Amino acid sequence: MHQLNSQNQALLLIDLQNEGGTSAVPGMDEIIKKTANVIKVCRQKNIPIIYTRHINRGDGIGLANLEPVDQNGKPLYYNTNTDSIDIIEELKNQPGDIIVDKYRYSGFHESSLDLMLKSLNIKNLIVGGVLTDVCVLSTVMDAYYRDYQINLVKDICGTTTVGAHMAAVCMMGNWVYDISIFDADQICNKLLGEPYHAWESSMPDELQFTPDNLREVYNKLTANCTV
Repeated sequence: MHQLNSQNQALLLIDLQNEGGTSAVPGMDEIIKKTANVIKVCRQKNIPIIYTRHINRGDGIGLANLEPVDQNGKPLYYNTNTDSIDIIEELKNQPGDIIVDKYRYSGFHESSLDLMLKSLNIKNLIVGGVLTDVCVLSTVMDAYYRDYQINLVKDICGTTTVGAHMAAVCMMGNWVYDISIFDADQICNKLLGEPYHAWESSMPDELQFTPDNLREVYNKLTANCTV
């Protein structure tokens, strides 16, 4: 099992904002509840908590290609002139937490995230958030490119369809070679020094999922390592 050291790990929560906390994400209420439990344990263990916020300037400057806008060219989503960019109330940041604003899917793209992690001497990331197949996937891949070890908490992630969520988790499992995949209760157990289980890849492209067997393969991610 990959070792998590309380001195070099951080909880990275991706885009858990009012905009993303809608009925568009199946099971969002449960995601929020489980995320709150993970945050609570991380605070108990003095693990740094970092939030990313996806933002689009209200004046429309710097938008991504074909970003949806209204008739006046103002962004429809994550508009900085609205409260849609705020962290969900149930998961609200506290003094000492770090908020990193970003203008593209990846939390690392032209942001201060890498600087914050290096300043804290972080090596291991505990990751959750939305959307699994967009900002979570992009951020995890960029973190892997920078040699951070990833601990993905799959049931505090979500996206617009269950299939897209499962596919994104399986892609990360296949290609992030040092990833560990947890459920929320199991990462909490690990942080508290209690018995836990997690899934870890033993070879590249191990999962070999297809449209027909995706759910069956995804269910294998519940555990293959027990401590």
